[in-house]
Amino acid sequence: MKSMKQSVEKIVLSGLTASLLMPVLSSANQVVHAAPQAPGINAEAALVVDFDTNQVLLNQNADGQRGIASMTKMLVEYILFQEIEAGNVNWDTETTISEYAHRISQNYELSNVPLRQGENYTIEELYQAMAIYSANGATIAIAEQLAGSEPELVDRMRELIESWGVTEFELYNATGLSNSYLEENIYPGSTAENENIMSARGIATVASHLLKDYPEVLNTSSIPSMVFREGTSDAIQMSNWNWMLKGLIHERPNVDGLKTGTTPFAGATFTGTAEQDGRRIITVVMGAGDGVENRAQRFDETEKLMDYGFDKWTATTIMEENTVLEDVEPLTVRNGEVDQVDMMTAASADYILPEGVSEDDVEWTFVPDEEVIGQDSTLEAPVEKGQSVGTLTLSYEGDDLGFLDGSDHQTIPVVTSKAVERAGFFSVAGTWISEFFSGLMNRF
Repeated sequence: MKSMKQSVEKIVLSGLTASLLMPVLSSANQVVHAAPQAPGINAEAALVVDFDTNQVLLNQNADGQRGIASMTKMLVEYILFQEIEAGNVNWDTETTISEYAHRISQNYELSNVPLRQGENYTIEELYQAMAIYSANGATIAIAEQLAGSEPELVDRMRELIESWGVTEFELYNATGLSNSYLEENIYPGSTAENENIMSARGIATVASHLLKDYPEVLNTSSIPSMVFREGTSDAIQMSNWNWMLKGLIHERPNVDGLKTGTTPFAGATFTGTAEQDGRRIITVVMGAGDGVENRAQRFDETEKLMDYGFDKWTATTIMEENTVLEDVEPLTVRNGEVDQVDMMTAASADYILPEGVSEDDVEWTFVPDEEVIGQDSTLEAPVEKGQSVGTLTLSYEGDDLGFLDGSDHQTIPVVTSKAVERAGFFSVAGTWISEFFSGLMNRF
């Protein structure tokens, strides 16, 4: 990693005004770097996102609205983990199967495990059937246990996705099925033709939150095969629909999730994730074939996405957390025991760089928080260590695809490097008198 001096010499500071706390970037001999050639993906939409930074590495029609099918079930998983965390249910909680959940579970045109009406099943059994086998009847039973009814869970799903900043979507049920399968149980106000819709960016946002908040989901999503209710007359072999898992026909090392989906409307869809050399990525493929005859196509295309995400992009730490910006003019402290305080990074400045771009090509911009330091770049004592004063924005010239939340650049919080106590009474009074007379003289 380049030295701190090399890192910050691209920031030119003069004086203490906020307007001058901005870099002058040299354009002389500047090289514009293009991202490596992205593979053509045989699907309606595709996306690759770095898990740790949420940086977008490939975007193919990722903002168009399309059917998400059973990828919907990731939202049900998230709410289930929330309820377990809150202590409202646990893995041994028993759920009685309703007539609705039973009827859906008996439709073997759909992915299902057999459920007996009026019989009790544990949350863990139903969750495993949902996560591994995408069992629709089991998903409905979970929805009814968590929220009282499927529509009430859909309301929670809608609120959840909106809280993550996803504003364009349509959610009508917990399974991702077309409403036509649900008969009289459809969401109030919807029609039989309605089906869940979201963008690839939206569904990647769901996956990102699920993996960050509840990484234990991978313990189940990574299981290639399991017997449902083993040792009973209802035992059924559940083979994971994610064929990229170990031992399955599209096996790829280090793939451990996350969720497939298939309907005639959505086609074959897949949200995948894998970890390689300490880096995790999330991939999304939507509309890869018609979903029945071309189920394998989504995995062929995901293979290309994962090769590209891991092989053509490199994780780089531009600046470590708590790095003091030594070559940056310190902030003035008014009425403090000392009259200046340095700034430092409050987080590691990590960036995923494409092939052909190095950390030396990354430019910096310091953006001061004028509500905190004012236009004269001054803090009033006392000053706390770690007090926010602005951000560093990272960027490089070239094909920067931005971030999952739609922002254009990586930003790093900048804070004060140490605490500064308020000066004693006579010192503060002296400052006040000096400023008073200085202001008075400036009027004449």
